[in-house]
Formats: sequence, C-alpha cells, structure tokens
Amino acid sequence: MSDIIMEAKGHNGQIELTESVVRIKRKGMLAFLTEGLKGDKEILISQISSIQFKKANNFVNGYIQFAFVGWHEAKGGIFQGTQDENTVMFRVSQQPAFDAFRDELTKRISGKKSGANQPLGLDQLEKLASLRDQGIVSEEEFQNKKKQILGL
Repeated sequence: MSDIIMEAKGHNGQIELTESVVRIKRKGMLAFLTEGLKGDKEILISQISSIQFKKANNFVNGYIQFAFVGWHEAKGGIFQGTQDENTVMFRVSQQPAFDAFRDELTKRISGKKSGANQPLGLDQLEKLASLRDQGIVSEEEFQNKKKQILGL
C-alpha cells in the first residue's frame, strides 16, 4: 500500500490521498447502512475528471464526490449522493479536513495535467523509445518506465 499523504474522516466514510490514488474507505454503522459490505475503493488520480464539493452547514451535511472517465456520477445532489459509492459526506466540524483534501487533490490533478511541469506521457514515451532504439536504455528499463508513465 502506498504512503498516505493526507486523509479526511467523514460521516459515512473516509478518504485517503496517496501519490497516485484517492482511496475511499467505509467504516462505521452509517457506512454499513448506506454502502453495505463493500471494500475500499481506489481511484487513480490521473483518471479523476472532476470533484464536486458541497459545503456543510448546521442543517445539511456536505459532501465530496469524485467523477472519472467511464463513470456516470450521481447528479441528484446530496440525496442521491448518499447512495453514490464515489461520495463521502461530512459534517460542519469535519469540513476543514475536506477543504484541505480538495485543495491538495485539485493541485495534484492540475499539476499532472499541465504541460508546464511535466511533458505529456506520449512525448515521454516517444523520447524513451528513441533512447531504447539508440541502445542508451535497455528494453527492461523502457518497459518499467513505460508502466510508470502510464500509471500501471
């Protein structure tokens, strides 16, 4: 398991951020009632396309919801969000941890998608293949780096 960079504990589950994934964990009675006996869910950061965030107030819980390629997110707000496996709800007292989590994840997503900090994966693979073809990089080194670039 990867090292946890940060976490936030909510009303119906917890979220953990590692270098490459967001992990949703379900513990506690409310998590059992709303989600059943599901295991932990890991979503690759590179696959997250959006984060929906609703602040909590004294009357209604807030929530954070992750959308990613190939998934149809719940669009019915908090009521449907309570049934969505990619949503974690939180109370007002728990919100600061979720604010920090959202900000850090947003920073990491935009950093990985921006070409300024890191060349696109395709460019990296082309350069690496050229080095392999020139005999500078071995086939094994090429395959290992390719897996790293593609997040496999």
